[in-house]
Amino acid sequence: MNIPNTLENILLALRSFPKGASLEQINEALPISIEKRTLQRRLKKLKEVHLIYTEGGSHATRYFIKDIAAFPSKIETKNESSMSIPLSPEGKDVWALVSRPEVLRNPVGYERDFLESYRPNIDGYLSKEEKQKLAEWGKTRNEERPAGTYAREILNRLLIDLSWNSSRLEGNTYSLLDTELLIHDGKTPSNKSPMETQMILNHKEAIEFLVESSNEVGFNRYTFLNLHALLSNNLLPNPAASGRLRTFGVGITNSVFTPLGIPQLIEESFDLILANASQIQNPFEQAFFVLVQLPYLQPFDDVNKRVSRLAANIPLNRHNLAPLSFIDVPEESYIKGMLGIYELNRIELFKDVFLWAYERSALRYAAIRQSLGEPDPFRLKYREELRGIVSQIVSNAMEKEAASETIKSEVKKVPEPDRSRLAEVVETELLGLHEGNFVRYRIRPSEFSAWKKRWDS
Repeated sequence: MNIPNTLENILLALRSFPKGASLEQINEALPISIEKRTLQRRLKKLKEVHLIYTEGGSHATRYFIKDIAAFPSKIETKNESSMSIPLSPEGKDVWALVSRPEVLRNPVGYERDFLESYRPNIDGYLSKEEKQKLAEWGKTRNEERPAGTYAREILNRLLIDLSWNSSRLEGNTYSLLDTELLIHDGKTPSNKSPMETQMILNHKEAIEFLVESSNEVGFNRYTFLNLHALLSNNLLPNPAASGRLRTFGVGITNSVFTPLGIPQLIEESFDLILANASQIQNPFEQAFFVLVQLPYLQPFDDVNKRVSRLAANIPLNRHNLAPLSFIDVPEESYIKGMLGIYELNRIELFKDVFLWAYERSALRYAAIRQSLGEPDPFRLKYREELRGIVSQIVSNAMEKEAASETIKSEVKKVPEPDRSRLAEVVETELLGLHEGNFVRYRIRPSEFSAWKKRWDS
């Protein structure tokens, strides 16, 4: 019997009884009849994970669903309007499946066929149309120049954006401006943990390694083992594990997926990932392939997703395409996309996230864009607040630390869900402010000059 499906059927049956139901009523409402003791065990399991509760004594027990609104026609934790990234119908289906409580999802192990059945340049995760769109978004002026030329030109900006966004997706609480202060000025905020600081610095060194060695790095052991060593430096319980493949089993938090645990098979699969990726001709297919397959294998003790996010930029840098820095990607969307791969071997939701993320990154980095598209509704909503905060910082010639404190204070005036996003927008504007655009904030030339001198000092 499929236990998760049985549990979901029980919850859907209980949905029909807002005033509670007896054991017999539940059994009658189920699409198939199950033994009384089996049903009691399933109900006990649902109670243990706080999805249902009971009232009454042992002979008159009635079962109630915890929150009937949480179980409309499918068991999901988010409705469509809460998804900030537009999703395909297939992506929505994956979202609903991985949003169910863990007890309703089938435990699964690593499926080797998911990797072994992939044939480079014959099979593809991305369609021809999707590759064409990605190429249009990522095109720069540097196609014919040496590998890595474009990434080196924007390195200062890329170091901050990619370090911050990749760390943010791991739960790091550094702000964009905190990251800029650390990377460019070596200043550490007093309210951040050493682990968060180390994570940012590790990203900086790893990105520099990829950009400065654009001609040498690739889908090979040298690159990936050293990339892991740089990203995991001083973050693993066992320092010797940096740059080495995993030799023991691991679990995935909040997932029913158990990664491969046999060292020999981990090594074989790792080598096959690199071999397949190196054969793929399209740079976007290469990037997406490693984003999917490396975290699914979990070849290292930890830091696997970080390695995949930076490694995805290897083919983009090599072809002088706009990099992928995961700007604005919601952590929840990224995690659910990964869960779809872990638990279902389905890439549709994660592909929705990838396509959206690359367009956002390309809009920031592409050298030639005819149009920046529709105005950002968030910036429109908070245009006065944005103008006011930036103007306050510049007109008072604040240096970076004072500006960071001012931003934290000012964003508290807007609703809580929008505070972190507004802080990010303000910090992005400050980092991009120059003599050709400061006038839109009603700043006088003398104020800009005084601020810029102190800001850069």
